[in-house]
Amino acid sequence: MHRRDFAKLSALALAATRLPAQSAEPKAKPIGFAAVGLGTISGIFSQGLLKADDAKLTAVVTGHPDTKGKAYTAQYDLAPGSVYTYDTYNTLRDNPAVDAVYIGLPNSMHMEYTVRAAEAGKHVLCEKPMAISSAECRRMIDACHAHKVHLMIAYRLWYDPTVARALELVKSGAIGQVQSFAGAFIGQQPTGAWRLNKALAGGGSIFDLGIYPLNAIRYIIGEDPSAYTAVVSTREKGPRFAEVEESVEWTMKFPSGIIASCRSSYGADGESRLEINGSRGFLVIAPAYGYDGMKLTGRIADDIIDYTATGRIPFQFTLEADHFADCIRKNKTPKTPGELGLADLESIEAIYKAAGAPLA
Repeated sequence: MHRRDFAKLSALALAATRLPAQSAEPKAKPIGFAAVGLGTISGIFSQGLLKADDAKLTAVVTGHPDTKGKAYTAQYDLAPGSVYTYDTYNTLRDNPAVDAVYIGLPNSMHMEYTVRAAEAGKHVLCEKPMAISSAECRRMIDACHAHKVHLMIAYRLWYDPTVARALELVKSGAIGQVQSFAGAFIGQQPTGAWRLNKALAGGGSIFDLGIYPLNAIRYIIGEDPSAYTAVVSTREKGPRFAEVEESVEWTMKFPSGIIASCRSSYGADGESRLEINGSRGFLVIAPAYGYDGMKLTGRIADDIIDYTATGRIPFQFTLEADHFADCIRKNKTPKTPGELGLADLESIEAIYKAAGAPLA
């Protein structure tokens, strides 16, 4: 061998030792989701999957396969045969590319399509409210346990860093002993919207909006309410609120002595917010409950709090999808399991009862 050939081989050998080590195992395929119901919320969730590390949209279920189904197939590069209807929903069991379903249907349909998914052996990520009654929630939990699939409720705010920062300040004792909360979520619904149809929605604004402060307070302090007072009211006369109430206001007392005052409305105008009052400081999230742009302000002793997260829609959905994918892959309980959704429905039922307007 000539000296120049030896030098060339030596250089190649040296370069080879500097190459990054190759993974012995290929990366596992992402957890595949089927979006059930292709309304606004499912559209945002599907966009979130595009940014996920370990989750992917692999199928859709829709009543409009020739329009919405074709549009989703093109947008998300779905494989042939990945568009299902509600009649063919059960055949998802035969699609190995679908590990889980995301249920973005009207509230009254959550129970049926969760149970059917469980029977098909698919994990379930279900939008909130979990169902329209605590009895339906229990059926969903039982079905998922029986078929050994995970059930997670899509409380997306748990993944927002603004809420995480507020939780950190509360848990650290920075604001002192928590004394009270005040929460409000207000948003209009037009005449004819399905959320104003009691058979589909289950009830009025508390099912859609009020559940946010209700769940956020439970999440931040880690307690379930022990007592409630409540009133419901509909000031607007006419067809818009023929089936559900316009506004709900309620108070909750917790075993620790913390009190909370909350309201939700489909008819009022105002800022949606969550206020936390401690013995040596306070925090305010306003605007609260949005897909992005939530802002945390407040004061702790002499220090001013001013924090805004930089994430943009649909980042909350991306984070919750990756969390559920990790739970499926590692067989662990999600942060927001069905039991949490059940607790919120039990609270909603207690609020209506306290208002003298029981749901049943």
